[in-house]
This record gives sequence, C-alpha cells and structure tokens, in this order.
Amino acid sequence: MKTKAAILTEQRRPLEIDEVEIPALSYGQVLVQVKATRICGSQLGEVAGVKGPDKFLPHLLGHEGGGIVLEVGPEVTKVKAGDRVMLHWRPGTGIQARPAVYARRGARINAGNITTFQEYTVVSENRVTLLPDSANFELASLMADTLTTGFGSVCRVGRLELGESVAVIGVGGIGMGAVLGAQLAGAAPLIAVDVEDHKLEAARRFGATHLINSRTQDLATELARHCTTPLDLIIETSGRPQVIEQAWSCLGPKGRLVLVGVMPHDQQLRLNTLPMHFGKRLLATEGGESQPAQDLPRYLRLLARSGVDATSMISHRVSLAEVNEAMDRMRSGESLHTLILF
Repeated sequence: MKTKAAILTEQRRPLEIDEVEIPALSYGQVLVQVKATRICGSQLGEVAGVKGPDKFLPHLLGHEGGGIVLEVGPEVTKVKAGDRVMLHWRPGTGIQARPAVYARRGARINAGNITTFQEYTVVSENRVTLLPDSANFELASLMADTLTTGFGSVCRVGRLELGESVAVIGVGGIGMGAVLGAQLAGAAPLIAVDVEDHKLEAARRFGATHLINSRTQDLATELARHCTTPLDLIIETSGRPQVIEQAWSCLGPKGRLVLVGVMPHDQQLRLNTLPMHFGKRLLATEGGESQPAQDLPRYLRLLARSGVDATSMISHRVSLAEVNEAMDRMRSGESLHTLILF
C-alpha cells in the first residue's frame, strides 16, 4: 500500500510530494486515514533548522490531526478499525510503539511516532485518542496541539488564577489557543500582542480585552497603560531573544513568563536573574505539558459548553500539493491556522 506524502529531504528547501510505501503494522502501531491536519510552526522550524542539523533526513512531517482507524497492529486495544480519532504528538495512553519506517523507490524514509502530512499514516497507539461524534476532524486538528498547548501553557504551566492579568505575545497558532484558554480561565485584563493587525482582531474575537501592535507601539508603555497592577503572566510564542528579554522586563515582580516559542539553537538570551530569587519565574514548556487522554475530552466538553467555535480560527484550507505555498503564507504572517484536508 502506498500514500502520497510531504517529505523533508533537505533543510531550508521545499518539501517534496511523492508516494511512499506504507510498512506492515508491528506491535503497538495503528494505521489511520488522515482526514485533516494542521501545519504547525514546528514544521517551519524543522525546515529552517531552528534546532540545528537534522540527523533523520529524509523524513515525513506533521504531528496533529484527525482521521479514521483502518487497521491496528498486535496488542493494540485502545482503538479499533472504524474509530474516529485525534492524532497528537504528546504521548497519551497505550503502547509506545517503534517508529514506522517508510520507503520511496527502495530508499528509507524516516518517521517518528506520528506523522500526518500524508493521506495514510502509521502511528504509535499512544498518539491517538478517540474523537467524539460531536466533534469534526478540523476541530480534532486544532485540539491535538494548538489548543492543548495554548490552554496548558496558561493553566498547567503558567498556573493562571481567576482575575490575574495576562499578555500573550505572538497570537498566531499556539498564541491564539493561549488567548482562548486565558479567556476561559478568567484572565483580566487579557492583552494580545502581535505585529499583524488581522491576528490581533482575531484575538479580540477569542477574548482579548486589549490589543498591542508591537511594530507600531512601544510594548512596555502599552502594557503599563492597560494594566493598573503588575502583570501576572506572559505567554511568549515568538522564540526571539530580544522579545523574551523585553517580556521579562515588563513582568511584575511575582510574575511568570512562559516560553512557548523555540529559540534558534545558535542564539542566546541575556537576563538578570536576580528577580527570580524574589518570586519572578521563567518557565519553558513542551506542548503545555498536556496529557492528551485527560485533556482532550475535557477541553472538548469545555468548548461545547462555552459555545466557542474554535474552527473559526482556521484561515486557510489547502490540499497536500499546496503545502509549500501554505508554509510560505505562514512565514509571511498572512495565515493564522492552515489545515491540509484530504
């Protein structure tokens, strides 16, 4: 069996679209027909080499989506053929299987425990969670990372308390999830910061009470204007050292700065750590420390009760053949959330 897939063959080069051979299922693996997957900033980072040279090239990409189980491997008990599932990169319950290895014209194509930029994928059992009939595959794609990471960064890592002040710097994919999570968790005020006005207006729709365009406005001045008390929590998604340093300086003396964005491997940060001895905290997160088996059903219930249509965050829907153009739009700041639909 073969599937069309997007393949990263060389960093800082476009992805190649080609057919790959799907391996037979082994212990703990699940074959899923992908219906929708989100393009994440992490994939832009992989292509750009943000974390350094990639020792696994060539390999497949994508780590969040929704689909239908077609077949299960030995010892899989969590799901069965025909089940609708969310696909997520954070490990959930079930078997941690060996990563699948695909082939293209006899050459090895690597994959991790989950890849989704393809119509059919082999994933580890602990990377799937049942999707309720009340939720569609587009919502599954958002729940699998952007919402769980955003919500977790605010509540699980940042430990937001009711009525605390929050600023989210960078309201693209994950940042918009953080805005929605902070709104649902009772942040006041809730300040969105970005350099794109269309993203700021979207943040307003999802609960931001104040907007700052840091390209045209001074961040420190505007944050002080909107907060009558020291700022409690900042979620930083850009990964840019100068932005992180500025965010640190704007935080209150007992505030928390949560780093979501990944800083390039060849850059460094300069911070005065003295305030950390008196209660100021610098925190970094991996996926909002989400626990998919617990968090995904709970967040779906929360969204249903709130009446929020999270899929209205999606700005672009594309085919697999359009993936490189879609990633260019993300780099330019044009798109908010981009989904590949199969």
